[in-house]
Amino acid sequence: MDRFQELSAFIAVVETGGFTAAARIMGESQSSISKAVNALEKRLGVALLHRSTRKVTLTDQGQKYYERTRPLLDEINMADSELASSTLDFTGLVRIAAPSTFGRLHVLPLIPELLSCHPGLKVDLVLSDALRDMVEDRIDLAIRLSPSNDPDSVVRRVGSTSLVCAGSRCYFAQYGVPRTPADLIDHNCLIYGAMTEWSFTGPSGRFSVPVSGSLSSNSAETILAGVQAGVGIGMFYRASLVEELKHADVITVLDEFVNESRDVNLVWPKRRFISTRVRIATDFFTQRLPLRL
Repeated sequence: MDRFQELSAFIAVVETGGFTAAARIMGESQSSISKAVNALEKRLGVALLHRSTRKVTLTDQGQKYYERTRPLLDEINMADSELASSTLDFTGLVRIAAPSTFGRLHVLPLIPELLSCHPGLKVDLVLSDALRDMVEDRIDLAIRLSPSNDPDSVVRRVGSTSLVCAGSRCYFAQYGVPRTPADLIDHNCLIYGAMTEWSFTGPSGRFSVPVSGSLSSNSAETILAGVQAGVGIGMFYRASLVEELKHADVITVLDEFVNESRDVNLVWPKRRFISTRVRIATDFFTQRLPLRL
């Protein structure tokens, strides 16, 4: 039996909740759908579905198989539709993930231009500081400022941004300005994520300083709000402070000790076929993002 037919039948059963409904939407008989799923399970050597008289549910292995194969079927269907289309206005949804602050400042302002250039596209922009699982969360394209060592992903570097240590003038007026990284032990350092040690560079090379403070968060926006309110000092990507550094309220300190940078990467799942809509978005951000960094 055709493997594509087996896969299509399996996914239809999962998403409709039963063999009868799957047969109806696929225009096949219930017996042919059942035979296709049975053939798939026999070929794989595992049970993908729990069958009962009332409902059909996924086994643990079936759930994993569904999560891996559903995006592949989407891409096959998209490839068929794109090749069958005679127009250049590619359509479809592109789900993009980016860090909250960086995404708000640098990705969101570019979305209107992307949609204007390609009216058939739809964008679902997910702003989160959490490192999203691209397969599980159905992410087509991720914009990341952290190193990416995932062997199942393709990474394209589009630029870099340096780290900066920053605080508000009102905080420094009250507590003084640190002159060396060692001075941070006497300051309220706001902790983003697990960054309880900040890296610096001196005459003898790189070194780390343990830091602590009254506020920690997994949200860079929260740390930035704390700095703006004069709560303490934070470590940021310079690209996330472009608006704040235009004004006099937030300033950087210890600049001579901070020279570390992070790559800005476009990341997408390593698949044999990448849809044209994802390629369009990738090429667009490859061209436009470096101009903002």
